[in-house]
Amino acid sequence: MSKDFVELSKKWFDGQAAVYDETDTILYSKYGKISCKNIFERLKKMDFKNLLDIGSGTGYLINMLSQTHEAEFIGLDLSPEMVRVSNSKNIKNAKFIEGRSDELPFEDEKFDVVTCSQSFHHYPDTDKAMQEAYRVLKKGGIYIISDTGVGFFKAVGVKFDDFIYRHFSNTGDCNVSYLEKTVRDMERNGFNVVDNEKLNTFVYTVIGKK
Repeated sequence: MSKDFVELSKKWFDGQAAVYDETDTILYSKYGKISCKNIFERLKKMDFKNLLDIGSGTGYLINMLSQTHEAEFIGLDLSPEMVRVSNSKNIKNAKFIEGRSDELPFEDEKFDVVTCSQSFHHYPDTDKAMQEAYRVLKKGGIYIISDTGVGFFKAVGVKFDDFIYRHFSNTGDCNVSYLEKTVRDMERNGFNVVDNEKLNTFVYTVIGKK
């Protein structure tokens, strides 16, 4: 029987939510904070009226951005416990809701910016997730993915994750990628990739424009 990666991800992050922010390890918030800080640096001087953070977790990125921008912030996460924790922070001009990356509950062309920090590798249908981000972005809007992928020996790493790791893991990880592949996937789904950066051996950021 095939795994239900959506349910595995929900259970995994529900179990982490209460201690996620203060647990700085690889399986908790270490890479998430690296990605969020990189996205924040890219956005802190950019003007925008509204932003959607997909896979918003405990609201770490939105909390930083709310201190520099008078904008509307919406965080969407699969985990009800992550949503509960983020809403409990009472972040200015922000609300957090449950939802899926491949079924965004928003009208077309609503957001100036869509971000996705350290959740993309949990998406069973990454093309649909990118297409949904494209749909809800305004023309000229920015889409930022910052995620963890395989490091050296990419072909071997992808095969290892695809055929071994994800079949034994209970974390909900199901999408194996890396910077160059994410660039190609984003372009294939209609985005003009305007920048990309490798943050360390495994973590990378890719920026696309609609």
